[in-house]
Amino acid sequence: MAALSILEGKKMQKKLLDLLVVLPQAKAMGSLDKVITDVTSDSRKVQEGSLFICLKGAHVDGHKYIEQAYKDGAACVLVEDEIKNRPEGLTVIKVNDTRDAMSYVAPWFFDYPGKKMRMIGVTGTNGKTTTTNIIRLILRKAGFKVGLIGTINIMIEDEIEVSHNTTPDVVDLERSLYKMQQAGCDYVVMEVSSHALALNRVAGCEYDVAVLTNITQDHLDFHQTFENYRKAKAILFESLHTGNKPDKCAIFNMDDPSSKIIIKSTKSPIMTYGKAETNDVYPLFWKIEAKHMQLDLQTPAGELHLLLHITGEFNVYNVMAAVSAMIAEKINLKVIEDTLNGFAGVPGRFQLVEAGQPYTVIVDYAHTPDGLENVLKTARCITKGKLWVVFGCGGDRDSKKRPIMANIALALADNIVVTSDNPRSEDPELIIADIEKGLVGATPDKEIYKVTDRREAINLVLTKAEPNDVILIAGKGHENYQILKNETIHFDDCEVVRDFWENRVQK
Repeated sequence: MAALSILEGKKMQKKLLDLLVVLPQAKAMGSLDKVITDVTSDSRKVQEGSLFICLKGAHVDGHKYIEQAYKDGAACVLVEDEIKNRPEGLTVIKVNDTRDAMSYVAPWFFDYPGKKMRMIGVTGTNGKTTTTNIIRLILRKAGFKVGLIGTINIMIEDEIEVSHNTTPDVVDLERSLYKMQQAGCDYVVMEVSSHALALNRVAGCEYDVAVLTNITQDHLDFHQTFENYRKAKAILFESLHTGNKPDKCAIFNMDDPSSKIIIKSTKSPIMTYGKAETNDVYPLFWKIEAKHMQLDLQTPAGELHLLLHITGEFNVYNVMAAVSAMIAEKINLKVIEDTLNGFAGVPGRFQLVEAGQPYTVIVDYAHTPDGLENVLKTARCITKGKLWVVFGCGGDRDSKKRPIMANIALALADNIVVTSDNPRSEDPELIIADIEKGLVGATPDKEIYKVTDRREAINLVLTKAEPNDVILIAGKGHENYQILKNETIHFDDCEVVRDFWENRVQK
């Protein structure tokens, strides 16, 4: 990993008195004649001069850590509860809702960096990571300095920081944007999650281009209904026109039914992509092969002729989404074409794993019904023998999709191995039992295995597969960990495949 010299950034300072400008209803107790040197909602990160925001979560209440924050040097705490015994010298600012107040405080403290760079936001259930990575590479090829915020990592040019959420919380996001602005970034390309939109984590950001990839079932544990999920995604487009930046554009995949709904409430200029010739960007021709794909596109700026090192129909859509964004930003067509022809894909996104095996192994992040269906259909196109799928479902997440994913695997794969993903606090056996509800009615010709230990499950299929078979290991993709009930362990699907074949060769 690269050194983090740029990512460290220049430290901010703000006068505490000025905070009341963005929180006019707040009540202050103690001196306001102080300088704030940092903002955090994590008591473990409090340092000298910090403003500590006391949040109430499902398991932790930040108000319980006020005394510790004071000892660690906090200059001020932001609270929503009454504080009876205020430590001498500590300033307390009371608001009705600290989580809501944080959405004003964080952008203010970091001087609204999301209004000072071109911001491209990509939202959708699937395709965000590949689309944002393509956009980043094209912009860099065009000579711009670019920051990236996504599922896998946060990048400023070539410097990398590992991500912990698709979209960070508002404080971490504003801090990252500030570092990017200080590093001279012209653009920020960002995956925007439904959680971030619903919880207003992107407060203070003014987007210039918003892209919708698709909306399929996911995160219903949080949103409860598909309609709520779609409404959360729609926020990005409904608010795009606000602010003072010029040349905004909302980009929609018109082959996704949700686009036709969200587009009605979008007040910004619109660009569309999809298979039909009525779209602004559409395919003239494509041919999918095992390790590459030919794709010719019609765009408002002319035709693109691509020989891509990525494959699959879902990547046709990812490429069209990225191209649409770049056409909206008036990037030269030759730059777009040259970049795409050199794009080798993103780790964990239909990643071909080569370990000397006589069959094909693909690792993919697909963890939703739509994602699994897309990659299985693509894998089927390149399968001459049997198509195997190894998959599980995450714990403490949308349980409704478990039998649905099983049913998709049953319809599209020849052989199935059901295993653990990230069980979290749930019993892995109970998660698998939910999945198995979708495997009822399997025909005798299908081999179906239940192996709770993920390493054993992968090793099983690596043992049983024959030449010309294709193995899809789905669910974790780029992740190099597994979250269990009491611990998080190192686990990398690609490593497991390579270890298996390395040990077999040595024997």
